[in-house]
Formats: sequence, C-alpha cells, structure tokens
Amino acid sequence: SNLSASCWSRLHPVNMFNSYNVKFHHSKALTSPYPGSHIERSQVPEDKVGWLTEWKDYNPVEYTAKSVLAGPSWADPQINDEGFSPKFNERDGEVERKSLNGLYVVENGRPRNPAGRTGLTGRGLLGRWGPNHAADPVVTRWKRDGSGNKVAHPVSGKNILQFVAIKRRDCGEWAIPGGMVDPGEKITATLKREFEEEALNSLQKSPEEKAKLEKQLQKLFSQEHLVVYRGYVDDPRNTDNAWMETEAVNYHDETGETMDNLPLEAGDDAGVVKWVDISEKLELYASHSYFIQLVTEKRGAHWSEDPGSECHE
Repeated sequence: SNLSASCWSRLHPVNMFNSYNVKFHHSKALTSPYPGSHIERSQVPEDKVGWLTEWKDYNPVEYTAKSVLAGPSWADPQINDEGFSPKFNERDGEVERKSLNGLYVVENGRPRNPAGRTGLTGRGLLGRWGPNHAADPVVTRWKRDGSGNKVAHPVSGKNILQFVAIKRRDCGEWAIPGGMVDPGEKITATLKREFEEEALNSLQKSPEEKAKLEKQLQKLFSQEHLVVYRGYVDDPRNTDNAWMETEAVNYHDETGETMDNLPLEAGDDAGVVKWVDISEKLELYASHSYFIQLVTEKRGAHWSEDPGSECHE
C-alpha cells in the first residue's frame, strides 16, 4: 500500500477518461511542487496538455524520487539500465503493463501519459513506467435501526447506505481502503487483501484469527459485485511517463449478516476505520466521493437532499 491511490486521486465526473468515455482533462497531474519534494513542474498551459497539439519548446523537468531509484521490489529499474527491456502494452512476466484505457504511445523507449503532458518526465514517486495499477474496494451495507429495519433518510425517503472508510495516516483524509496491485496478483485478490490489511488489520492477526476472517470475507468477496470505475486517475504523482489507474469495485452485504460479525480494526496505512453513512456531505478525497456516489445510484440509496443533484452517466 506504500503507493496507494487512496490519498492523491482526483477525477472529474463531467468528462471522465475511462473505458466507456475516452475523453479527459487532467488538473491534479499538473500541480506543483511535486508531492514529497520541492520539484516544480514545467508549466503546461491548458491548450497544450494534449499531445496532438504541437509544442516544439516543451521542456519538462526530469524527476524520479530517491525511494524509487533505490530499487525496491515494487519498482522498475531505470529505462536505460542494462538488461531491462520492458514489454509495454502487454503483460510483461508478472507485471501488468496494459492500460485499462487501451493502447498508449511509447516514444524513445518511454511510455507516454494518455491524458497528456504533465510538465514532468521520469517516474516521480511511481514504481512502474507506464500504468501503475491500484484497486479500491467499496464495502457497503444498509444502515439499520435497533430492530434491524433499514433506515430511510427523512428528506429523500431513500434508504441510507454505509461503507467502510479508513482515515489514512499519511494525509488524514477519509478514503476507501485501497492500494496497489502486486505483480502477478489478480485484481479480485488485491481488493480482498487491501480490505483485510487496512480495515481488519490482518497483518497483525494470529494464523487462527486470520483463517477465521478469511472464511467470513470469502462469502462477501465471492458474491456478485459491481465494478464502479476502471481507468486513468488524475493524480498529482503522475508524470509524462508514469500514471495511476484504478478499478473501484462495490461489494454489498445486503442482509448485513457477514459484516456485522467482522471486527473493524485499522491496520497498515490506516489510522482509523469505521462504518460511515453515505451522503453528498461526505468529505472524501474527490475521486472516492465520485465512486461512492456511483454506488449509491446503482443501489438506489440516499445521496442528496436536493432531488435535482443526482448525477447521471
């Protein structure tokens, strides 16, 4: 989870860049200074973000963080290192280098950010050249009263949905308990593992406790689920050559029986974990608010007290 998408991501619902609508304008990926550094990006005017706009004088800053250059297991070597010949736009051994948004351009041996120029080349804080894949599990249940009946919102009349939220240690924001996909790992496994680590503190559990958790969670994570979003994430860590992508998936406990018996406990990157009532008043990191809003629409749950504010795809 050291590179989780949870804290930095920003998406713009109006013109999303995803597998259904390839149109995007990023803004968080143009912010300076670059996260965790004093590095200022080259300024990119709005009309020159797109690669199709010719810009001969474009001179981006080159930056890859020392933590990435140190060669941790989650990071690629430098592009010109001897013996490193990545297979872009395909599965490269255990590493998934395909983008959720289709083919991307590779120029001078480096992948090119499909959403346009960012004013920075290299990888910044991201481990992989090209797409860096994350997963965000949205685990939900209906809010119920003391008698076990669903609670409806007094204004909208719609039932209130709750989701498991974590307060991240690194930035103090409430977020979905997500994280990075490990090499060779299936996205379904990442979603389950991240939820276990961040919301149930599974890394600190005994083998017996962990086995019990596994059994309970298996029921929830093996049932039918809802893919809410797949694709590019406008993230301040993105560069011209490395960018974040995520898959947000909703796992819904309709009866509440599975999740009621699971002891929520913050772990890994989380400071606090709890069930949170969903409404438009939630202050989450922006992309996560959007994912949550999509879930409420799909489930027919309460979102807003203003009937005209529901968003439509």
